[in-house]
Amino acid sequence: MEIRINVIHEDDLNWIETSQGTAFRSRRKKLAGPAGARMLGASIYELPPGASAFPYHYHCANEELLYVLSGEGSLRLGEEKFPVRAGSFVAMPPGPAHAHRLYNSSNAPLRYLCVSTMIDPEVAVYPDSHKVGVMAGSAPGGDPSKRTLAGVYREGSSVGYYDGEAGA
Repeated sequence: MEIRINVIHEDDLNWIETSQGTAFRSRRKKLAGPAGARMLGASIYELPPGASAFPYHYHCANEELLYVLSGEGSLRLGEEKFPVRAGSFVAMPPGPAHAHRLYNSSNAPLRYLCVSTMIDPEVAVYPDSHKVGVMAGSAPGGDPSKRTLAGVYREGSSVGYYDGEAGA
């Protein structure tokens, strides 16, 4: 039997940069997968001033935790806004009451650890833009190449259950 030590160091991982306009910019180091985690996701994120990693959203299946490592910002959680800074810990269970968006409102980088369950399939809802995201085959934060179904749809756009079925 092979024994594997699931220890990694942040310094050994490369940053993954994402950018969509000026509002959504981040750097990310995926921790969980390289360490061998199967049911949890964990990443370190870094947000430049004035940016968020993701739009305001909530998950229908997965729970997330944030721990601010350095810097400060503003967290929109449900209908409220909270200041966050190094040492702030936030739990975000699934559901609309815990919709969230972390924003770097400072002049320095904001670094945080994000940990989540990796329940598959997942539905994410974006209340501000009236969208719904569906992912199957790989949970959010997982390997997108393994997804068997993924899409973002305008909320309220639908077809009938039998629409397009032969003989219906």
